[in-house]
Amino acid sequence: MILSIFPVLPTEYLYGWLTFWVSILLIGVVTAFIGDVASHLGCTIGLKDSVTAIAIVALGTSVPDTFASKVAAQQDPYADASVGNVTGSNAVNVFLGIGIAWTMAAIFHNVKGNDFHVLPGNLAFSVTLFCVEALVAIALMMARRHRSIGGELGGPKISKIATTVFLIFLWIFYVLISTLEAYKIIPSLAD
Repeated sequence: MILSIFPVLPTEYLYGWLTFWVSILLIGVVTAFIGDVASHLGCTIGLKDSVTAIAIVALGTSVPDTFASKVAAQQDPYADASVGNVTGSNAVNVFLGIGIAWTMAAIFHNVKGNDFHVLPGNLAFSVTLFCVEALVAIALMMARRHRSIGGELGGPKISKIATTVFLIFLWIFYVLISTLEAYKIIPSLAD
């Protein structure tokens, strides 16, 4: 949405590389902007940055990707485009988006003569929890490949609903446990 105010360069320039790098740069700028706005929102309503990130920002950036993946899955008989969309979107949002925003912040602080520090906070706990849940989700998808179910996205309506409910539960569980850890209600890995 926000990127639509910027003109998209034709892919004919430098075999598409100029378009690619300008897009990556704009994603970094937008990510930095969203990060600052989310931080201010969290401060205003009294949420820690980590909770704001996993509950509000992640949901707001993932819902459009979910709908794009749904459309891609419906239009592709093997759902390859859907999986590619999710993987590519997450890679750009997390690895490039945060990396570019942090790089821009580091350069800005360096020019001003200051050090730029990113405190780890509860990152280890959240990443560990996420990885465990990701393995559970992968195991579920592998189990759904059995012939009696009919594939990751297909099969009987009961199995589709059960899978949907379970995956939503995993997301709610992740947000809840990470929030409880961020507010020191449950112990973290560092304790």
